[in-house]
Amino acid sequence: MDGIKIVTIGGGSSYTPELIEGFINRYEELPIRELWLVDIPAGKEKLEIVGALAKRMVEKAGVPMKIHLSLDRKTALPGADFVTTQIRVGQLEARAKDESIPLKYGVIGQETNGPGGLFKGLRTIPVILDICKDIETLCPGAWLINFSNPAGMVTEAVLRYSNIKKTIGLCNVPIGMQMGVAEMLEVDPTRVRIDFAGLNHMVYGLEVYLDGQIITETVIEKLTNGAGMTMKNIVDLGWEKDFIQALGVLPCPYHRYYYQTSNMLEQEQQDFAENGTRAQVVQKLEKDLFKLYSDPTLTTKPPQLEERGGAHYSDAACSLIHSIYNDKQDIQPVNVRNNGAIAGIPADSAVEVSCLITKEGPKPIHIGELPVPVRGLVQQIKSFERVAAEAAVTGNYQTALLAMTINPLVPSDSVAKEILDEMVEAHMDYLPQFHLSIV
Repeated sequence: MDGIKIVTIGGGSSYTPELIEGFINRYEELPIRELWLVDIPAGKEKLEIVGALAKRMVEKAGVPMKIHLSLDRKTALPGADFVTTQIRVGQLEARAKDESIPLKYGVIGQETNGPGGLFKGLRTIPVILDICKDIETLCPGAWLINFSNPAGMVTEAVLRYSNIKKTIGLCNVPIGMQMGVAEMLEVDPTRVRIDFAGLNHMVYGLEVYLDGQIITETVIEKLTNGAGMTMKNIVDLGWEKDFIQALGVLPCPYHRYYYQTSNMLEQEQQDFAENGTRAQVVQKLEKDLFKLYSDPTLTTKPPQLEERGGAHYSDAACSLIHSIYNDKQDIQPVNVRNNGAIAGIPADSAVEVSCLITKEGPKPIHIGELPVPVRGLVQQIKSFERVAAEAAVTGNYQTALLAMTINPLVPSDSVAKEILDEMVEAHMDYLPQFHLSIV
């Protein structure tokens, strides 16, 4: 193959400089001849700013990677080997509604969990499926690497409602957990490995290894004695020591919404009163980032990007593409079809699990039964994802209400209906599939 062609849809994202840096760092083994950054007309200004920075970064690195900018994905897609998607339908204004409306009803407002996660999926899945149709026509041999949230629900929808077989969902949470453990132990992250299993933003570290030796109990002990492990967008409230020791596995930062619901809700309400939604905070961060990106002397990814909350997403994508292209057969946690890796989850459903990465794609590592203490919650969230994906495709109001109600963060069907009705109205511009079903 005479070099690789990659198309990034959502190329005007503030995360894109991290993607460029990752490709530059791997260029010797991942020779990208063309990288197309694609966005929609509303994102033209950001695309041009990020695209100019990308070109400066490539020029400084001295690698022969051609950067193209486009507002038409059908022009960009032909001949692509990999397509990455990092879209936000409705942009940060929609996220602000996802976060603020549930709070009015005493329910957690978060962009990938609970009502907010449902509505992000309802907006995002139809757009991703349209992209899938273009891939099927214009570059049917390409891998689709999605890190648009909610990544697990999106992967579920692609597997069920498109003809794309070569699809993988990505998340930065497992990488963040690995780095968090390394920081606890004061060791290089490459010495740490974690066996991951569960769902996107519902993944557990079943075993933790240092230089190949199991150290799970040591890490759990540190976690219960003040060692922190969270993300920029999730407050670290600590864990009840006896609970975590009884759980026996490593929870991810998002588990706080399910195991510490009342405390997290109280914290969200306080943060909202003082600073607005997380989306509004991010808008300010992005404004500062794009001001930095606009500096014609900037030729590297600025360290301020790590404050954005999604650090390492793009590097995970680069690492995955690198491993597929070079048949590395290393182990990485990704969202793929279960195929029996996790018992109790349908074989055709999407799971987040450690996989062997080969030139044929990810091969899920067999986990078997999840531990009893976590099994039920994972299955409940999988039911939510399945029903939510169906609602996104069909635009059926009752199906959306069912999804909202079975989510464990929503207390009752009546509250679910109230939130659903307000959020459908608030997001109607991005929910055309619901126009005929709302009464």
